[in-house]
Amino acid sequence: MTGFEAAILDVDGTILRGERVIPGAIDALATLETAGIDVVLFSNNPTRGAPHYQTKLGNHGIDISSDAVLTSAVVTAEFLRANHPDEPIFLVGDDRLETLLEEYDLTITADPDESGVVLGSIDREFSYGTIWESLRALEGSTPFYGTDPDATIPTEGGDIPGSGSILAAMEAVAGREPDAILGKPSAVAAEAAMGRLEASPERTLVVGDRLDTDIALGERTGAATAVVLTGITDRSDIERAAVDPDYVLESIGELGELIEG
Repeated sequence: MTGFEAAILDVDGTILRGERVIPGAIDALATLETAGIDVVLFSNNPTRGAPHYQTKLGNHGIDISSDAVLTSAVVTAEFLRANHPDEPIFLVGDDRLETLLEEYDLTITADPDESGVVLGSIDREFSYGTIWESLRALEGSTPFYGTDPDATIPTEGGDIPGSGSILAAMEAVAGREPDAILGKPSAVAAEAAMGRLEASPERTLVVGDRLDTDIALGERTGAATAVVLTGITDRSDIERAAVDPDYVLESIGELGELIEG
């Protein structure tokens, strides 16, 4: 056995691709359970909370508790509630994210002149009007955050634009970068993930399909890392990357061999 006591697993591109389970994922998760390895699933999806993934995975026979699921939306909501509980949030993002933030007793404003905080995320209705309002909301030193850095998102029909593309436009008009991007691989995300595990980073394995988020998160925490080639990353990306995964897996289906090896 490798001695791992915990694992942080990405979801989209690692366990699922769209609505489809990646071959071998169910067996890999069963191997982790049999080995007594504590698991946290961590998606950079900024539009969903834990119940969505509980249901989505449950439909494929994968049982996971809500405490073992993190998303960038949840990390963002927890951060804003702790640091900006009473400040109106000007949100460039999905309606589902707005609903989740409100569930955390946070206030959303549609008026850019009332913004106490600006939050950027994936927005499928993004327009010239949106970027104009963002420019107004970001005047001065208004705190500026992003849910996640993912420029694209893998789906069954191909990659689609993600939060990173929206944030790039907001950065351009504001003339400044976000004060923090809260999803993987941020320090906020690392603390949230490790806070749900009892294992030390040295006994933890981070698995995902993105070098710049999943593998970078593992490096930030001091955990071992494994990149899978079923999502965004291919072998040529690894050769050029600034981060260096400890393991390269064709898919999560090979995770059992790694754990048992």
